[in-house]
Amino acid sequence: MFETDVRRVLMTGDTVGGVWTFTLDLARALQAWDIEVVLAAMGGDLTLGQRAEAAAVANLRLMSRPYKLEWMENPWQDVQESGRWILDLEQRFAPDVIHLNTYGHGCERFHAPVLLTAHSCVLSWWAAVKQGTIPTKWQRYWHHVEDALRAVDIVTAPSHAMLRSLEENYGSGLPASRVIPNGRCANGFRIQEKESFILAAGRLWDEAKNIAALAHVAGSLDWPVYIAGDDRDPDGSTWDFAGCRKLGRLSPSALAGWYARAAIYALPARYEPFGLSALEAALSGCALVLGDIESLREIWHDDALFVPTDDPSRLQSTLCELIRSPGLREEMCRRSRTRASGLTVERMAQAYLGEYQSLVTMRRAACAS
Repeated sequence: MFETDVRRVLMTGDTVGGVWTFTLDLARALQAWDIEVVLAAMGGDLTLGQRAEAAAVANLRLMSRPYKLEWMENPWQDVQESGRWILDLEQRFAPDVIHLNTYGHGCERFHAPVLLTAHSCVLSWWAAVKQGTIPTKWQRYWHHVEDALRAVDIVTAPSHAMLRSLEENYGSGLPASRVIPNGRCANGFRIQEKESFILAAGRLWDEAKNIAALAHVAGSLDWPVYIAGDDRDPDGSTWDFAGCRKLGRLSPSALAGWYARAAIYALPARYEPFGLSALEAALSGCALVLGDIESLREIWHDDALFVPTDDPSRLQSTLCELIRSPGLREEMCRRSRTRASGLTVERMAQAYLGEYQSLVTMRRAACAS
């Protein structure tokens, strides 16, 4: 463990989806270096469960307001107001580093050096999911993200595929950039005797997850398909996945219990810059059936089975093969877990801390010159 001058980080976070998990995991892992994390959480009201999760992280100071984020509908007044709020937080807490997990605040005039993690973006999502020209209403978002990426000191992404998409969509003139794969703590997951069912989890309403393809084939499978997560999109519409058994939104511990018992985890995603749920399932010993996209290939190599995202028949045949072949299923369970064991939260935290320290060192050198 290396020495560091970093004592406090001001981090922004999204209350929706995997970014929330990422921020808490990173904060928790930074305890090893006695670093305090001030988390400015936005995107919606926190649930009681989320507040309890945050309270369990001893070195985390949670600040939250339900401001809209830049990818939401008509967000710009909220983005401006939340920017002032975050600047006030910087003045109040005097962090050594700002770690943005949102694009909306990249152009703010922070005193501390700024690292921005690009977890996803609307342009790459649209290209993968809609496969057409993005509507003109997203022009302001496009230019705002482009400006934010150029304003910060360093950009990180959880996969090379995500970093390449940033360069394709926003140009090659980005600041220093680095890929830091996400990680999870294996202690939060376990393996029980595997049962005869297929599991999927995430924001069910997000077309990128392609849960509709899984629902399309569910009725033809010998095993039931359970799906966990929100089926109500931000507009309030509820998605129907006939053929699947809905579990609703589960607490992390409850979802871990389902992972532990599931023999197969299916994520036929059209777009997934990293895929935390696949990592969680792999740590729980599930065989993985994933969408055949660049990022998931990058993370899982040959330790998952891949299916074309627009071919339900291949999804069906692959799931049937795993259901009918216990030997193959056990082999893929073993391989996914072995691959997952290298994607630790400790490795992730050390990589981020290395970037924090570099930023602090460069800033001090610049001030001294």
